[in-house]
Amino acid sequence: MSNHLINEKSPYLLQHAENPVDWYPWAEEAFRKARQEEKPIFLSIGYATCHWCHVMAHESFEDQEVAQLLSQAYVAIKVDREERPDIDQVYMSVCQALTGRGGWPLSIFMTPEGKPFFAGTYFPRTSRLGMSGFSELLKQIAALWEKDRSRVLQAGQEVTRSIQSRVEPLGSAALPGQDTLEAGYGQLLKSFDPRLGGFGQAPKFPTPHHLLFLIRWDRRHPESRAREMVEKTLLAMRNGGLFDQVGLGFHRYSVDEKWLVPHFEKMLYDQALLAMAYIEAFQSWQAPFQAQVAREIFTYVLRDMTAPEGGFYSAEDADSEGQEGLFYVWTREEIKKILGEETGGLFCRCYDIREGGNFDGQSIPNLPLSLTECARQERLEPADLEKQLDQARRTLFKIREGRVHPLKDDKILTAWNGLMIAALAKGAQALNEPAWAEAAARSARFILERMRDPDGRLYRRYRDGHLAQSGFLDDYAFLIWGLLDLYEATFDLSFLEEALTLNRIMLDLFWDDKEGGCFFTPKDGEVLIAREKDISDGALPSGNSVVFLNLLRLARITGNPHWEEKAGQLLGCFSSTVAPFPMAYTQFLCALDFTLGPAQEIVVAGDLQEAATREIIRIIRQLFLPNKVLLLKTGGLDSKPLSAIAPFVETMQPLQNRPTVFLCRQQACRQPITDLEELKKTLALP
Repeated sequence: MSNHLINEKSPYLLQHAENPVDWYPWAEEAFRKARQEEKPIFLSIGYATCHWCHVMAHESFEDQEVAQLLSQAYVAIKVDREERPDIDQVYMSVCQALTGRGGWPLSIFMTPEGKPFFAGTYFPRTSRLGMSGFSELLKQIAALWEKDRSRVLQAGQEVTRSIQSRVEPLGSAALPGQDTLEAGYGQLLKSFDPRLGGFGQAPKFPTPHHLLFLIRWDRRHPESRAREMVEKTLLAMRNGGLFDQVGLGFHRYSVDEKWLVPHFEKMLYDQALLAMAYIEAFQSWQAPFQAQVAREIFTYVLRDMTAPEGGFYSAEDADSEGQEGLFYVWTREEIKKILGEETGGLFCRCYDIREGGNFDGQSIPNLPLSLTECARQERLEPADLEKQLDQARRTLFKIREGRVHPLKDDKILTAWNGLMIAALAKGAQALNEPAWAEAAARSARFILERMRDPDGRLYRRYRDGHLAQSGFLDDYAFLIWGLLDLYEATFDLSFLEEALTLNRIMLDLFWDDKEGGCFFTPKDGEVLIAREKDISDGALPSGNSVVFLNLLRLARITGNPHWEEKAGQLLGCFSSTVAPFPMAYTQFLCALDFTLGPAQEIVVAGDLQEAATREIIRIIRQLFLPNKVLLLKTGGLDSKPLSAIAPFVETMQPLQNRPTVFLCRQQACRQPITDLEELKKTLALP
């Protein structure tokens, strides 16, 4: 028998559609049933590629006894956190407030009015190792609801008031400045692991926005340790088990401090944000290794995570055949059988494929030594070793393709696609790969043409021809980010026009006219127990941090001070929040870095058909210029739409029939530049 999830499109909800639990999706029907039957609600939030969600499902939600307990005493609701991040944010705040921690699966007990009174994450079916058993918990809460309901309702009221007060503004503070950036750097330095790379203890997360901020800090302070921190971390992540050494792409995080054992799921947003970090590191320091890793990430995404329609899929699961990581691990015997004794032995020695394994009796490929060191040990030239290992990797990949694959979460999320559009557009510029810009453009066109309503508003999710959920702040902010980078990669003015249109819609829907900043949900969205307005950067950068930088870029592109005023209001709104611990807001610090400047507008006046114009643009793109906007002013009729967006370019024309660069920095314009060497010298200035 199926339950009420059977007609949903979310892969996560469909995973539970055949459970004996009488699951409902989040809808009025479920709340009405709870009110009519005077039952509490059990809310379970997770996502399709979540390992512990699978474990709890197998242990509890597929169990007849648990299903009977839930059906008798509760109304059970399932939510896909990736489709409904608004619900997830609110109730994750509850869990963190009540327990001091959070994660998925998220388990919430609440009143029929949605007011939470008990929270947790994973519960085993029966008590073990000090953890409450889910069956016992269901019985205890049901008994409390029957015997002392007034106490439960009072607890729900108190928790709700606490969460509502948490989202209120903290009051004014001095605007952040250079000292805030310095404090963020200092906190990251204290958290940095100088031996193994990364920040903090196990588990270690990639947190690419930390690295993006540190690359900017190194530009301001090359004498600092920022470059060391970035390069050490980027190298350690790429050479560890966090990276899929056979199939490419990064896993979610490392459960150990050495980056060896990952949580094996692969998320689209991690690929996008990590690609940005490797690309910006390459632009800054020109290490070929960093460019190579960006290429590997995009190879994986374009091969395995790209929909025929043009959008990008969301994730790949950690589990296959009911076991986490099984798809990705190997034994020495298996590899030698596939590659032969000599090549197989070489691969095993270089990639740490041990006798007895390095993970549950099998081995996760990783590179304990650099290829140069491995080549020295093997008495081979590094180029020869690299060629042999690459051929071996390709052979193993073909064999691995025959294994049972983990689930691919094939829904297309606007926000995560926005990040990948931005990453591909950055890569196309820095590494001169037009095909990446075209892949980004296909995704952008798909969303702009297929994932909007008649009023131009965005939808959150597309799957199997079905659209769901009005867009949230992240959907608008991340897509605008991607469109701005895509314009600079293609100079297709339609992407810039769409970014401006979406930015106006976004501010109308999400802007807080009273305090500044943006709420996560639109003004006409579903009313939950709290309306979140967050600035914290987690696995994803916060929508407000991205809006902050988008507004600054749009102000420079258009010359319109309105956008800069909005950015100033947003800055003021979150000053008190950011000041005590800026390390938690590194995407915000990237925008603050832009604010403090020097920011610059670069307008190239010329014809893209001419080699000289293309060479000027190539030079600009290969440099790390994080606080710039780049516009192309062509001659004739093509320049009129750009002038409508950016009136200040109206009079900018090529000088002496040569492509010309007009560069303005900190509201002051320099003499136009036509000489390439002068351009290089000028742009190299910090």
